[in-house]
Amino acid sequence: MTPEKGKDGETLFLSIIIPAFNEARRLPATLDRICVFVKDRRTGAEVIVVDNASTDATKDVVMEFSARYAFVKYLYGSAGGKGAAVRTGILAAQGDYQLICDADLAVPIEEADKFLPPRLSGFDVVIGSREIEGARRYGEPFHRHLMGRVFNSLVRTLVLTGIHDTQCGFKCFRREVARVLFSAGRIDGWGFDVEILLIARLKQYRIAEVPVNWYYGESSKISPVRDTLGMFREVLEIRRNNREGRYG
Repeated sequence: MTPEKGKDGETLFLSIIIPAFNEARRLPATLDRICVFVKDRRTGAEVIVVDNASTDATKDVVMEFSARYAFVKYLYGSAGGKGAAVRTGILAAQGDYQLICDADLAVPIEEADKFLPPRLSGFDVVIGSREIEGARRYGEPFHRHLMGRVFNSLVRTLVLTGIHDTQCGFKCFRREVARVLFSAGRIDGWGFDVEILLIARLKQYRIAEVPVNWYYGESSKISPVRDTLGMFREVLEIRRNNREGRYG
């Protein structure tokens, strides 16, 4: 397959996709760090911020960076939820590899080197894990860790065995694989990760878990009760979709 090229004709090795909802406060530091990462590596790259119907100055922040760096792009992703925002970014991205990361950089962008050639190759989907050997968590309250482990246990029981951490927001896909997976996805909310990984498993794509350093953010957008219940409902929907053959 001939690699796609950016508008200036440069082959794009990497697309970095950041879903954002009311992230005007955190994005400046995040984009500063990501732009340094992109410039230091001197490989063709783009940074796509997908605005999930923010009501603050998220767009203004991104457009300011876009004026300084041609590889920073703004997309409006509607109010469909994190899954919908990520799907919008993935389907617009042009890089040979497509990396999803959160707006707070809970996993430092420098960790991306562990997910990409030449350090790692031969996989279709590479996911960050906070649970496998070598991973480190910093500053996470016990109740948040417990909440995550309970949710993962439910996922492994009901839908997807063998994955230690489906919800880490740091994931990388080969371009053609990402297009297939996200075109087939139906979940728009926080549970989209589970669905995408299940579809990858059903299609027998090669999945790798990589240990990451993860830093808990005090201003996390996840509501422990509301969003956990919502994700549980989405897991049940994914289970039903799978049983009814909706994923092929």
